[in-house]
Amino acid sequence: MREICICLEFLTEQHKDQIREAAGAAGFEPRFFTLDQFEEARDCLQHCEVLYAHSPELLKAAPASLKWYCCSYAGVDPYCKDPGLFANPDCMLSNSSCYGVTIAEHVVMVLLMLLRRMPEYEEVVLNRGWSNQLPIRSIRDNRFTLLGLGNIGFHVAERLRGLGAAEITGLSRSGTAREKVYDQVLPISALEEVLPRTENLIMALPGTAETRHILNRERIALLPPGALVVNVGRGSAVQQEALIEALNAGRLAGAALDVMEPEPLPKDDPLWTAKNLILTPHVSGNMTLGYTCDRNVEMFCEDLKNYAAGRPLNSLIDRSRGY
Repeated sequence: MREICICLEFLTEQHKDQIREAAGAAGFEPRFFTLDQFEEARDCLQHCEVLYAHSPELLKAAPASLKWYCCSYAGVDPYCKDPGLFANPDCMLSNSSCYGVTIAEHVVMVLLMLLRRMPEYEEVVLNRGWSNQLPIRSIRDNRFTLLGLGNIGFHVAERLRGLGAAEITGLSRSGTAREKVYDQVLPISALEEVLPRTENLIMALPGTAETRHILNRERIALLPPGALVVNVGRGSAVQQEALIEALNAGRLAGAALDVMEPEPLPKDDPLWTAKNLILTPHVSGNMTLGYTCDRNVEMFCEDLKNYAAGRPLNSLIDRSRGY
């Protein structure tokens, strides 16, 4: 019997039964391990051709007979940057693009907090003050620019549209999008043309060489005064020193970062004290929403059927591009 090594922390018994059913139909037997069973998982992996996990260390311990690594996370940049993790250079890599719902809700949350001046009102309340006349803005009749139009970008745009956004501009590498939720879609090469009219910039980019510091000092300067920046992609996409300067100088109205560089953020990093900045410790995705876990397992089972039938994987990653 062909075997699958599964080393994850979020699986319920229902998830395991779902995987057993899909695996049995495909001619596989799944072996389940928790994160504290690394040695047991590593030993089992030596005779498995499929690994479903989120562990570079476990992948590195896999033999050349491993044919498919399904990463339960969306971000696969560590695996694309280090080909040495794969004993088999032809091993397929897939990810789990199931985080759009939870990350989109996080984006809406922090946008509303910034538009309604919550960082400033929090300071008022902490000082036991009673100032309540700060001008606020709304998602309704506002303009948004989405940088990155994958699963996350689509779900963000869908929710902004439902809340009455006046205009949603999307930017992607190809300059196209599969979903028709954007008012216009442009290539990322048009970013400098778009930034001067961007009131709210939402970033959901993968971590690649091309996206590193894509929002740098020069491009931050192109944003209009009072713009907001939200980053839920990779911390490497933002030049943090320049963002801090713009926030502290009042050029930007605020920002929200769920990702930063490095992580965890050092306790003495100046990001902690930047003005009107909402920081969250990489929680917008995570495996804490039940729907995300359910969809993660569903996607693996769908691709397991594809793998067994010799069909292309739905979530296959091009390791040379990084996504």
